[in-house]
Amino acid sequence: MTPTVADPSLDQLSINTLRLLAVDTVEKAHSGHPGAPMGCAPIAYLLFHKLMRHNPAHAKWANRDRFVLSNGHASALLYGSLFLSGYDLTLDELKSFRQYGSRTPGHPERDCVPGVEVTTGPLGQGLAMAVGMAMAEKHLGAIYNRPGFAVVDHHTYVLAGDGDMMEGLSHEAASLAGTLGLGKLIVLYDDNLISLDGPTELSFTENVYRRFEAYNWHVQRVMDGNDVAGIEAAVKAAQAETARPSLIAVRTVIGYGSPKAGTSKVHGEPLGAADTAAAKKFFGFPEDQSFYLPQDAVANWRQARERGAAQEAEWKKLFAGYAAAFPELAAEFERTQRGQLKTGWEKAIPSFPAEKPMATRNAGQAVLNALADPVPELFGGAADLTASTKTIFKPGANFHVDPAGRNVFFGVRELGMCAAVNGMAAHGGLRPFGSTFFVFSDYAKPALRIAALMEVPSLFVFTHDSIGVGEDGPTHEPIEHLMALRAVPHLADFRPADANETAAAWRLALERNGPCFFALTRQDVPVIDAAKHDVYAGVSKGAYVLEDAAHPQVVLIGTGSELWLAVGAAKLLAGAGIRARVVSMPSWKLFEEQTAEYRASVLPAGVPKVAVEAGATLGWWKYVGQDGAVIGLDRFGASAPGAKVMAELGFTAENVAAAAKNLVKAGTRD
Repeated sequence: MTPTVADPSLDQLSINTLRLLAVDTVEKAHSGHPGAPMGCAPIAYLLFHKLMRHNPAHAKWANRDRFVLSNGHASALLYGSLFLSGYDLTLDELKSFRQYGSRTPGHPERDCVPGVEVTTGPLGQGLAMAVGMAMAEKHLGAIYNRPGFAVVDHHTYVLAGDGDMMEGLSHEAASLAGTLGLGKLIVLYDDNLISLDGPTELSFTENVYRRFEAYNWHVQRVMDGNDVAGIEAAVKAAQAETARPSLIAVRTVIGYGSPKAGTSKVHGEPLGAADTAAAKKFFGFPEDQSFYLPQDAVANWRQARERGAAQEAEWKKLFAGYAAAFPELAAEFERTQRGQLKTGWEKAIPSFPAEKPMATRNAGQAVLNALADPVPELFGGAADLTASTKTIFKPGANFHVDPAGRNVFFGVRELGMCAAVNGMAAHGGLRPFGSTFFVFSDYAKPALRIAALMEVPSLFVFTHDSIGVGEDGPTHEPIEHLMALRAVPHLADFRPADANETAAAWRLALERNGPCFFALTRQDVPVIDAAKHDVYAGVSKGAYVLEDAAHPQVVLIGTGSELWLAVGAAKLLAGAGIRARVVSMPSWKLFEEQTAEYRASVLPAGVPKVAVEAGATLGWWKYVGQDGAVIGLDRFGASAPGAKVMAELGFTAENVAAAAKNLVKAGTRD
């Protein structure tokens, strides 16, 4: 309940300054969420002012504590905390909250301002990414720390709400964190009993505390969200707990200090002029003045700059001693923190002989293991499918058993896995990957979108990429997945046709330093002769001419395993006197990045085109034109041996050749 008077102390003045700064920020925008900032301001104040190690003047300091606002709708709380702490954010930018082109968008976006670690808003994502950050800290500490030199030693703090706890993703993430014993992960739960639709008793009556205890978390409760001393003591107890992640449930009052306190009406809309004035009166602030900043409070907050500079200086002194004692490790640490790969790393990538067919998932395993030494920052695993997706270092230790190990067993948690991968990528120092069957990218789609929004170097390895899966049937045969993920901005697609294209795709994915996904085959496919084709150069363009004929009469475009149907069709057409060009198109994204001249040189205007891909036809018309043909799938697959399913559903060289013949004949008649 709201008390009748406000605490006049400097701490309380500083907290109230943050509260009302958030209220004014939302009020000026005529849009936003004032309730959570008003209730959670004591938590934010304690973290940014006292408990976290961070330097507002250098937001990317490697050993800083990370803060993740999982309930991203409370962005005014984060922006206010950053501004008051002295980060590179002005009052005018707070006043442009939620406006077009603003550095203060409605939900936090990674690097919109220094101090925003990850993009949040879709509930549960922040909590799950924080798990990845804590995994990164634990692994990097095991790799780099030496006695007397704990150069990687920081916490990951999360502020999460009831909505985060309701999302299924939070279950996956919390279960994984407890299994891995992430002792430096501390989640403060805004336990205010209110969600957008009303009291949580309408939809959320589980015992969250016991649930997290069952996940092997250290759980504490603070029954008054204004009990600054109680929250501080709980955080310090959590810091002392090294074997388990910590949950601190803080019973806050949403909209504290306003007439709408404790109700859902204060969740997602401005207070309005009358209630804003009433809240300011309650806290003893000028009722008619917006963005009022008491000098004492601002000066108190800004101590974070001096304190943070001293903390970073202390760490730099430690690191200097570390570099003197362990120069190679120090150089490696600095290189990976820059996101820079070792010079010549790509020379380790194997080339595959053309004589023996190979599944691209197996080629991916060979490439991954070849890169183990030259790219030691590669780190990841699969969602309980390492034996199938082939994403495992051999030999290699299990991260759960040995934190220095690089093999992560994520369990059947596709969304939690991919969100954690994003957190590791955002943390820095690693090139993380996660893998599963391509059809289960459906489970992970929200995290793939966040990876693209953040443009972090997350790698997603999807295998069993088509109806070639066979006997497992339509539940396990992706149809629409390629097109769905190709539609995601900033997400690069790689569907290689053979082992050598797979090797090129891995190289390009690591060179891009942005989010990428691979779609790899379960079944064996022929191998392109690397002595005859510069495969890396071709794949780097997204599409290239694999086989050609003088003045081609038709262009056959294939991706993945279906490229070989185009190759077979070209031979059949040659026997019928029809000249065909075969184009391999492993990446739409990379092809679209090329010049118009290059794209036209590969897919010339005026020449009929046939595309063949064992997936949805949607989207292919941009390349084949309305008069072209697409051999694809706009239905679900079937359960039978893979070759039988492919043949029954029209994926044969004969069918591709027939479609090409029809186009050539139609052009001749015209």
